Amino acid sequence: MSAKSPSISVRKASAPSVKVDALIVGVSPGDQEVTLDSGAREVDKAFGGRLAATLTALGAKGKAEEVTLLPSPDGVDATVVAAVGLGGDEPGVEALRRAAGAVVRRLAGKADTVAFAVGDGAAESVGALAEGALLGSYTFDRYRTDADKRPAPISAVTVLTGKARDKAVKTALTRAETVAAAVNLTRDWVNTAPSDLYPEVFAEEARVAGKRAGLTVEVLDRKAMVAKGYGGTLGVGQGSEREPRVVRLSYKPARAKKHLVFVGKGITFDTGGISLKPNEGMLTMKSDMAGAAAVLAAVTAVADLQLPVAVTAWAPMAENMPSGSAQRPSDVLTIYGGKTVEVLNTDAEGRLVLADAIARASEDKPDVIVDVATLTGACMVALGGRTFGIMGNDEDFNSFVRRTASRAGEDGWPLPIPEGTRESLDSKVADLANVARGRLGGALVAASFLNEFVGEGIRWAHLDIAGPSYNDSSAWGYTPVGGTGSSVRTLVGLAEAAAAGEL
Repeated sequence: MSAKSPSISVRKASAPSVKVDALIVGVSPGDQEVTLDSGAREVDKAFGGRLAATLTALGAKGKAEEVTLLPSPDGVDATVVAAVGLGGDEPGVEALRRAAGAVVRRLAGKADTVAFAVGDGAAESVGALAEGALLGSYTFDRYRTDADKRPAPISAVTVLTGKARDKAVKTALTRAETVAAAVNLTRDWVNTAPSDLYPEVFAEEARVAGKRAGLTVEVLDRKAMVAKGYGGTLGVGQGSEREPRVVRLSYKPARAKKHLVFVGKGITFDTGGISLKPNEGMLTMKSDMAGAAAVLAAVTAVADLQLPVAVTAWAPMAENMPSGSAQRPSDVLTIYGGKTVEVLNTDAEGRLVLADAIARASEDKPDVIVDVATLTGACMVALGGRTFGIMGNDEDFNSFVRRTASRAGEDGWPLPIPEGTRESLDSKVADLANVARGRLGGALVAASFLNEFVGEGIRWAHLDIAGPSYNDSSAWGYTPVGGTGSSVRTLVGLAEAAAAGEL
């Protein structure tokens, strides 16, 4: 799977006296030369007050994620000083996360141990630096025979702060490690080849992760799914030799303040079924289970953080394949709970498996349901590759999800479910069709479909992560190529908000 994450620690020490391979300082744009972050003051003294001027002479601008390396002068025990651009005049915690991720990626193969003399040393800043470093150092080497020849990631990270003994700082560090581990687990699952991660295997790995976190685990095989009526997931999976599964992970602490349900789309590979995708459309379809990966990993993080809120994760899993047994356009499926759906396009399969899980989860009458899915290319057309869409039945809740995502360092944008959208799904033979007959507003139509299966009175939000779930270009900040772990931090943030009485 992924390479071992670096160890993370905090320390109260003078930055120049720390014996590491690389001492990291922060810089921002200035009028004549870069502006040094407050953490660089002692290092600047070792440079005779010329650190900013030296960096500027080397071309440093202080722009976000820019990295400039300098040999350390006398008085600095680190081998090199690495200046990372923070961008802006007053960089926030997300700027610190991205800077940390960018610099540990740049130092891979050049340094084994690093120390951050960046930020104000407060708990929030320490947590952001730790989280960014842990996420940015991620590599996936499962299929590499030359992994030992590739640049080795950082093995140890120290964040320097005068508040190293503060309880809040220690808590922030623990949280960063827990959340980053969940994100990286999600990335591992998304990056695994679909021949190695099909529903049976994915369900077993979810069971192992759930048991480690002390969760209640339920895995339904095909026989149990037939008995209970999970018709959407069965229909999608019937064309594959690999049978579908439904996984439920439950965390229910004593005196839980709220009950949240997370539902994730778990299509381990999506060919489109009989409505076959073109070749280019299949190249990243191993990531079509990113929603399931995110919700499963998120609930393990909630349990590890021991938050006083109940969280249940549902992950319907199937492989969408064309074969003699595959569902056909014009087939009618009976979703869990009894509603019937005419399948007009077998490539609109994610909403069918989600419908099963949302309908079943609604029976438990949770306070909120949040589903996460790589659902539509239409959402990517609307919002690009770094922003997920937020749709739901409560505008205030949609806005709350967006604010939570922003605090967590993720980009989400509320989209409407316009009047008349549901009517576009009318079917002549069933309760509704799985797609509209036109192509306009595809992401909104998909959300309208899901809304039909949400229990009455339950606040619900749908996160369409088709864009940000998989990065097929180049790494940036703490985001690697491949699976990104999109939405995990937002889901954990929602659980934290519920625990704090904000939701």
